[in-house]
Order: sequence, then C-alpha cells, then structure tokens
Amino acid sequence: MKYLRYKKDGDVCFGVLEDDRVTKLDGNYIEGTAEKTSVTLGLEEATILPPVDAGQVIGIGLNYALHAEEQGKPLPDEPMMFMVSPSSVIGEGEEIVLPTLDHRIDYEAELAIVIGKEAKDLSRENALSYVFGYTCGNDVSDRHLQKKDGQYTRAKSYATFKPLGPVIETELNPNDVGISLTLNGETKQESRTSDLIHTVEDVLMEITAVMTLKPGDVILTGTPSGVGPLSPGDQVEVEIEGIGKLTNHVQK
Repeated sequence: MKYLRYKKDGDVCFGVLEDDRVTKLDGNYIEGTAEKTSVTLGLEEATILPPVDAGQVIGIGLNYALHAEEQGKPLPDEPMMFMVSPSSVIGEGEEIVLPTLDHRIDYEAELAIVIGKEAKDLSRENALSYVFGYTCGNDVSDRHLQKKDGQYTRAKSYATFKPLGPVIETELNPNDVGISLTLNGETKQESRTSDLIHTVEDVLMEITAVMTLKPGDVILTGTPSGVGPLSPGDQVEVEIEGIGKLTNHVQK
C-alpha cells in the first residue's frame, strides 16, 4: 500500500495512492487509526508533502562497499549512525537550496525506513515488525563541512537537504530492491539494497540498542557509489523499485 501526505485547500491531509488517484483518509496512517473516505482526487489536484512529519531523522554512513571505497574510507564494522535535523526535510517537487556555491554539495540516493511503533532493543528477528514502510530519500551533503567538522550533523542538516517521498510503501522487501539516481536525466547511481553492508534489520537493531525510536521517525540507510555535486538548476530524481520516484530541482 502506498500512503502519502498532501495539502488541499490549505488543509494537511493523509491519503492512499491507488491507480494514480488519491483516496483521502480520515486520520494519520502512522497512528494506525486512518480509514478510507469517499473523497478521491488526482495527484495534480494537491500539493504533495513529505510523507511523514519526522520527530527524529537518523542517518547511516558508508553502508555500501563501493561508496566507502570512493570516499577513501574503510568499511565500518557496525552501522555508523548520525543525527540529522528534521527541519531539513522537504517533499516531492520542492526545491533544494544550496546555501553556498563555494562548497561541494552532493546528492545521495537512499532507501529510508519509516518507523511504525515505539522501538527499543529490537532483535534481528522482530525488527521489521516495527517498520511502517519505506520511502525514497536524498541525503544532500556538504562535503566541505563534513571534512571540516569531522562529523556529519551540520553538513547534512541545512534546510531542504533531506528530500523524502513521495509515498511510503508498506509492502516491500527492503533488502533487495533496485535504487538509482539520475541528474538531469543521466544515471549517476545504480545499485540494489542487497549490496548494503549492514541490512535493514541490523541497522534497526543497532540504533535501538542506543535510542528509542518513535512512530514516524526516519532512518536513511546509506547511499551507493556514484555520488556527485549538485549545481543550481539541476533536476535530481531518486527511484527505488516498488516505491516510485522522488523528483526535486535545485534552486537557480
């Protein structure tokens, strides 16, 4: 099932996408209380929002071997986690704003996990039962600040640096789907989540050993090789098999 948030006539609404039409729900799907209404509309009739209003956004770094190689860094023995400000999240069609043109600011296609219920100290066996679904993410990153700071929070937390969406897919095998990114129509990243160093279950297990996750929290699982810089006017599209395509432009 594909779920999404949208704005219509000034109201924030929740819906389910079926055959390119949205059926409005009477509540928030993350809270588990939403049921279908009789109201339907086309995607072009509404403004698509990020599919979740995340309380926490957690990133996982260097989780594909070839990406670690291109960054010149060793493979991590365990998931390398960092925090990102949820104020950096934007949705489908919104503009990515580069705060400076003096730094290299890269795109990063990522599978994003959306948590469905409170989770702490998960096991590998039960981890996926705490997931609501999965969405497309673009982990935009300021490489100059990553190197300068020696950690990732500032480099990845600028407003508009975390496009998510357009939908949350609840029926997906997260450990074996295709993931790709195109920049101005040219494929730059292409891989499968089966190449993850640390699986979705392992990521969930390790994060919840440290912190409690709440419904709506988002985890970015890492990016394949092929990352590169963004420039004003670029169109960047992240596509994940079974979920769909997330499209954003860089502000000119």
